[in-house]
Amino acid sequence: MDLSQQLLRTIRKHLFTVVMGQNVVIFAIGWALYSYTDLPHLLVLALTLFLGLASSYLIMLLSSSYLAQPTQALWQAILHLSPEVQGIAAPEIDKLTLGKELVSNLVAQVHQLTSQAESTALEAQKATTDIANNFVAKNLPFPFLTLDPSENITFVNQAMSDYMGIPATDLIGKNLYFVMDMSFPSEDTFDSWLKTVKTHSATATAAWERVKLDVRDNHPLRLFDLAAYYNRDNVDHIETMLALMDHTKTYSQDDQAISFISLGVHELRTPLTLLRGYIEVFQDELQGKVDGDLLDFMNKMAATAQQLMAFVNNILNVARVDDDQLQLKLQEENWGDILKSSLDTLSLRAGVRGITLQYSLAPNLPTVGVDRLSIYEVLNNLVDNAIKYSAGSKVIKIDAHLNQEGLVETTVQDFGGGMPASVLPNLFTKFYRDHRNRAQIGGTGLGLYLSKAIITAHGGTIWVRSKENEGSTFGFTLLPYQQLTQELKAGENQEIVRSAHGWIKNHSLYRR
Repeated sequence: MDLSQQLLRTIRKHLFTVVMGQNVVIFAIGWALYSYTDLPHLLVLALTLFLGLASSYLIMLLSSSYLAQPTQALWQAILHLSPEVQGIAAPEIDKLTLGKELVSNLVAQVHQLTSQAESTALEAQKATTDIANNFVAKNLPFPFLTLDPSENITFVNQAMSDYMGIPATDLIGKNLYFVMDMSFPSEDTFDSWLKTVKTHSATATAAWERVKLDVRDNHPLRLFDLAAYYNRDNVDHIETMLALMDHTKTYSQDDQAISFISLGVHELRTPLTLLRGYIEVFQDELQGKVDGDLLDFMNKMAATAQQLMAFVNNILNVARVDDDQLQLKLQEENWGDILKSSLDTLSLRAGVRGITLQYSLAPNLPTVGVDRLSIYEVLNNLVDNAIKYSAGSKVIKIDAHLNQEGLVETTVQDFGGGMPASVLPNLFTKFYRDHRNRAQIGGTGLGLYLSKAIITAHGGTIWVRSKENEGSTFGFTLLPYQQLTQELKAGENQEIVRSAHGWIKNHSLYRR
């Protein structure tokens, strides 16, 4: 029999029994009062009706509590299983006197449905957090991978597998640095960033441009931008995510352009050297023998030849930097002597433009560790820029002093048109030129890029400060030679050799 019908039958039976008992008792009391007392008949009737009503009310109170037992027990069971309600005990079904079987059956059904709901929720959560089965991650149109806290690869999408030319099964579980030979154009590498954020941050993001990826034999070199996201203590153990944006074609064209230009420019060095030599001979021989205009022409020729030689050197050295072929030999030098020698040469170029170079040298500066030829290029580029952008100003100030960190700092200040703040962050980027004046003022956009590489290789920093209509100040620092002596003592040779600055390997663990 249906348990609900059985309960309904039991309730009807109990109600019938109680109502019949009530009627019998009321009838008996009314008959007794009528037969054995002298009370008026109307009073007996009133008493009988009152007893009937009172007993009906009492029966209603007792019956409602009794009949509500199954419903209360079921409701208590539902609240006990609800995650939103706390502190509700499970019902004591064994103590029920009504509908015990029905309530037990319904509570069992509720338990089963709750268990199924929890299982379904867990499966849905697992499907969401299991990135290997995530539709979006698998079908991203760009290479994408994830790392665990030990920097082992936990997931790669198909785009990443194709990009590297390596099956996903050969990448999963491997340490990133053993399968991805990434090189960066500066010491700001992914590996150094990750070490820092693991120590100091809970979450972090970063991006790098012009990253180089050497992959398997016969698979082409890749050049790309890299974006990274870090999240410490991730419950899914997906601590780091990497996304690669391929720019191989664009960046390769830039590199090929430099290589092509450097081949052509290289052929200019010999005739240009001869031309400068002849000009210097003519200047010496004609000094005092020709009028001022002709001598001025000779000076302009000499300044132009200097500028052209600086252009040639920039092109060739940028090509060497990009090929990791430019090496600097740092030796102990008197900075005042180097600065004076360089400015004596540059003053001719400035004089042709009607500009005076004013320089001040702080007394008792320590000797510095520099590569003489390359540091000449830095000074040449900074002063040449100041000359080109001086506008109507007739003075350029060069100052050398010891800064608060104990480094030898040199500044080159012009009083020309200056630059807006939006331009400054990009000035040391290869090929970058301010769009506002690139048509009026010549240049390659390589001088500051090369200067930054050279100064970085010297262990210093280069910076710029500028304000529109007030001019610009470029500055750089050099290490006193005394600070380089420990490196010198550790080397086998009595000279310090550094590259400027080449590609920096991402991690020392990598092995071919």
